[in-house]
Amino acid sequence: MGHSLITVRLGAQIRQRRLNRGLTQASLAALAAVTRQKIIAIEKGDQSVSMLAYARVLGALDCEFTVVPATMPTLEEIQGVFD
Repeated sequence: MGHSLITVRLGAQIRQRRLNRGLTQASLAALAAVTRQKIIAIEKGDQSVSMLAYARVLGALDCEFTVVPATMPTLEEIQGVFD
């Protein structure tokens, strides 16, 4: 699995978690001590975002990184890679 798909999936999971908690991007940014632009980049799967930024955001969402075997991408995810 390509690294770009991994960051896109992680960003989507973070966005969903934020929405489930009823947080705006700005409120999550404040909790995580990062900028709203950083939240936007994370949710888009931007590959230039540092691990520290991801760790801050996940900590603010009461989450942590977990390494699991990759699954085959969906057709929707594959299309997103080529956009």
